[in-house]
Amino acid sequence: MKKILVLNGPNLNMLGIREPEMYGRTTYADLVKMILGYAEEKGIEVIFYQSNHEGALVDRIQEAYYEKVDGIVFNPGAYTHTSVALLDALKAVQIPCVEVHITDVDGREEFRKVSYIRSACVATISGHGLGGYLEAIEKL
Repeated sequence: MKKILVLNGPNLNMLGIREPEMYGRTTYADLVKMILGYAEEKGIEVIFYQSNHEGALVDRIQEAYYEKVDGIVFNPGAYTHTSVALLDALKAVQIPCVEVHITDVDGREEFRKVSYIRSACVATISGHGLGGYLEAIEKL
């Protein structure tokens, strides 16, 4: 059975509350439930982790190595555009990772077009809403 870590960065715990006109009204709990249903159908074990703290996300990526996780689905939120530490953690563990963004980051502000983690990822899914998480699991 494949084991996938679904990792979410800052403010993703605020789904359904934060800018609903952009991110929708679906909550983080709804997202988890949707992914669990999909994973159960596919026979995949899914582990979830969300943090607003960069170091905690680095620690969780490193723990995934020792847990023998097969892949990481990662929405780093704002850390996408700022964190060399997350890039280095992904490069260190060499676990296949798909970068996910709910909105089309390339169609937003200029600074959002820069992804520090992209070079350590096997794919990027951007602008496909919450369904992008399922697409990322499928890619892995």
